Amino acid sequence: MTDLRQPPGAPPPEPEVTPRKLIAFFALVLGMFMAILDIQIVSSSLGEIQAGLSAAPQEIAWVQTSYLVAEVIMIPLSGFLSRALSTRVLFTISAAGFTIASVLCATATTINEMIVYRAFQGFIGGGMIPTTFAAAYSIFPKRHMGPVMALVALTVTIAPTIGPTVGGYLTDLFSWHWLFLVNVVPGIFATVIAWTFVDFDKPYFDLLRRFDVMGLISLAVFLGSLEYVLEQGPVDDWFQSATIATLAVASVVGGVLFFWRAFRAEEPVVDLRAYDDRNFAVGSLLAFVMGIGLYGLTYLYPLFLARVRGYSALQVGETMFVTGVCMFIAAPIVGTLVRRVDPRWLIGGGFAGFVLSTVELLPITSQWGFWELLLPQMLRGFSLMFCMAPINVVALGTLPPDRLKNASGLFNTVRNLGGAFGLAGINTLLNVRTDVHQLHLREHVTWGRNVVEETVGGLTQKFSTLVTVDPELAALKKLAGMVRREALVLAFADVFLVIAVIFALSAALVFFIRRPPPLDGSAAIEAH
Repeated sequence: MTDLRQPPGAPPPEPEVTPRKLIAFFALVLGMFMAILDIQIVSSSLGEIQAGLSAAPQEIAWVQTSYLVAEVIMIPLSGFLSRALSTRVLFTISAAGFTIASVLCATATTINEMIVYRAFQGFIGGGMIPTTFAAAYSIFPKRHMGPVMALVALTVTIAPTIGPTVGGYLTDLFSWHWLFLVNVVPGIFATVIAWTFVDFDKPYFDLLRRFDVMGLISLAVFLGSLEYVLEQGPVDDWFQSATIATLAVASVVGGVLFFWRAFRAEEPVVDLRAYDDRNFAVGSLLAFVMGIGLYGLTYLYPLFLARVRGYSALQVGETMFVTGVCMFIAAPIVGTLVRRVDPRWLIGGGFAGFVLSTVELLPITSQWGFWELLLPQMLRGFSLMFCMAPINVVALGTLPPDRLKNASGLFNTVRNLGGAFGLAGINTLLNVRTDVHQLHLREHVTWGRNVVEETVGGLTQKFSTLVTVDPELAALKKLAGMVRREALVLAFADVFLVIAVIFALSAALVFFIRRPPPLDGSAAIEAH
């Protein structure tokens, strides 16, 4: 029905912000934070979980992999389910199911139980992430989008960043079970608030009658197989593994069938029409690259500190805390600037800062610790925030309301896939370059070189005080370990260089973005 209070042809009135809506939105953000946090919260405690469940080393990786595979299927599907069931019903089911799954994970007694419960947790929790993105545009007027998107971006970036730290603290203070039990109280809160306060939209149950079952199956095969290949490929030497090769073929076949159904089905499970919008298409590419940087460096920093410096989970968390602090400081600044400054400038500046933060890591040595990593981490924290919030605004801010839910699912899927591709590439490159540098260093560690003989002599003398070992053999083993360590450090520098190049090249995508209308309520600025 037409609103008679509005003049003909006038745009629809902007939504009014009420305390009820604010309470509902913060419950959605809390649920999204939990779902993203749980991707990484177990990463620093896999050893303790393995011991507690008596799992084999090759099995424990599935605690993370099963979650990621299930989540990446649900995220794009959530757009359809949100339209069919409404934001209220989908988010309440997701938050309640996530909470129940968390309790089940904490009570698991075998690795098989844990894998099943984690898959359920990832699948059901995946619905909360894009739902929160889409709801932001339904709740708030455009003039508030700057700080709102800054809050959403802060949640998306800080959750995986602090995940290993939070997990390390919980495991050290209590036990690994609390990695999951910590979700119970926030989960109950988010469930109750969502059911009570969320009323942004209405369900459209007729969509369920036209649900494309074949599209869902092909989506699950496509993204589930792809996620597994990317997660396990570096571990299993890629196509040397029959499982990896088979699932790669399955992913290609599933992808072809999925895209065919997406364009042919009456009501596809994932609507791809959002890519008709140039800003959404470019914004998705930028989000893919941001996934590489966000998840890649969140993985590389702890890996370096643990494998090279021998830091504990708590020491790693204390070192990486800097990035989180800088994100908190940058969030209100970015929220204000997004309303007043062309977001393309902010994105370009953020990418430049990210490149600089990675270039700062190129002289890395085996002695680097908190103080040497301080400036790169500060730059990374500020740069992530200067990128993420404007990218969200550019990609989703100009889409019509009827496309937002599907587009939000696509946008978040692309970012997660960027992280998956990035981690696969990082692990592969790290292994290859470590082998190359190790061979090169071994060529220079030969008898007859004064520095080698002096080092072996000094180590032999050091170990001579230990009567239980052969001093010369222990010295040679120590020297071999030093060579492996230095080769690994050089490989880290190579990976940082590749990431810097990727971000430098991707910054050019900013020139393909149309300038969106301002968020401060002023007249639209002509795109150029």
